[in-house]
Amino acid sequence: MEHTQVKVYYPYIGPHDPCPPQREKTYMTPPNLYMGFQPNNLPQFSPYEALKHGTLWPALFSPYAGRIAEDSQ
Repeated sequence: MEHTQVKVYYPYIGPHDPCPPQREKTYMTPPNLYMGFQPNNLPQFSPYEALKHGTLWPALFSPYAGRIAEDSQ
């Protein structure tokens, strides 16, 4: 089963909120939440790529996307 790292939720919008509502908010979850244990023989980055990505294993790489909620609206 493939999981997405970007999650969406819809906050409550009160009738007397003083600010314009944000109808949809997003956040990211780390990829290690979906890996119960580290399986044998996972593919690995080269040493240079591992330093660049911050992890040796591509399955545990999560790119930083910045402020997701403001970009998608």
